Amino acid sequence: MDYRKPTPELYNVPWAASDYKGMPYVYLGKSGLKVSRVGLGTWKVGFPETGDGSRVDEKKALAIFDRAAELGVTFWDTANRYNNASGNSEKIIGEWFRSNPNERRNIVIATKMFGGMDGFTPNHSGLSRTNIIASVDASLKRMGLDYIDVLYFHGYDEERPCEESLAAVEDLIKADKVRYFAVSNFTVDQLKLYEAARIGSFSIRSRICAVQNQFNIVQGEADIRPGVLEYAAETGISFIAWSPFGEGLLTGRYQDKGKVGAGDRLFDQDQMEICQNETVMNKISALSDLAKKISIPMPELVLAYMFTLPGMGPAIPAVSSIAQLESNAHAAVIKLDDATIKEIETILQ
Repeated sequence: MDYRKPTPELYNVPWAASDYKGMPYVYLGKSGLKVSRVGLGTWKVGFPETGDGSRVDEKKALAIFDRAAELGVTFWDTANRYNNASGNSEKIIGEWFRSNPNERRNIVIATKMFGGMDGFTPNHSGLSRTNIIASVDASLKRMGLDYIDVLYFHGYDEERPCEESLAAVEDLIKADKVRYFAVSNFTVDQLKLYEAARIGSFSIRSRICAVQNQFNIVQGEADIRPGVLEYAAETGISFIAWSPFGEGLLTGRYQDKGKVGAGDRLFDQDQMEICQNETVMNKISALSDLAKKISIPMPELVLAYMFTLPGMGPAIPAVSSIAQLESNAHAAVIKLDDATIKEIETILQ
């Protein structure tokens, strides 16, 4: 019989862990799943040489993934359509797992589906049973995985009944192709519709554990889908902010417009008009001054404050370097004192 060799180091750890490699873990909504307080967004990851619009190539991405695993940054966020519907972000994640198969249990993989992908017919998009199941199978194949930890609906489908979509989620979870369910770019009313449908017909399996919407501390929810953070605080759903640095604005990168050019996201997307908003830029300048005063890098200050907001879940900032990843990870253990929090609140009023 093959007996496992005892592991004294493991035997002597606490029965239950609240952190991993120094990274705090938090529950994802009301689920039993814990994820790293700071995760990793992978929308930048792909094959730039193919023209997919990505910013981080395979070699750099694999090095970033290695370091993330070392830091305990184990909540990795992707989507099938990232980088011009190429699936390349998922493919590179899959390549990393092929080289690191023993890390699968350590990494929580979240991916998304909704928009047109893997084909061109009307059945290759939306939240029909057909597209949900086919999209999950395609994502699993690209990543070389047996299951997805968290499946997001990447948007709300006005045409398909939510009962059909939830039934597909239930079946995927029963088949252990998906473990938990979440949504992205939903309004409060849409969240309520899904919850009402679930309570009426379905089990706890298809309960929404997180909602991923646009948010940063200066612009808030930007009036696109207002009130979702407050709803999350009331219901126990984890609010996960996409673009928590306002596409680079809250890193301080755009304070000196003379240094901005090709390679900067807002410049590349022809969205530099935000830099003409005096109110926004004054707040960013004040946050930058505060960060310097208390000797905390501005991105770390932004994330640390964001974590104090009711309803706010883990952060999933994307990075283009290991240095950015390390800085973001450090934000997870920063404890802002009451005076600093009050000063930030005054700046943001």
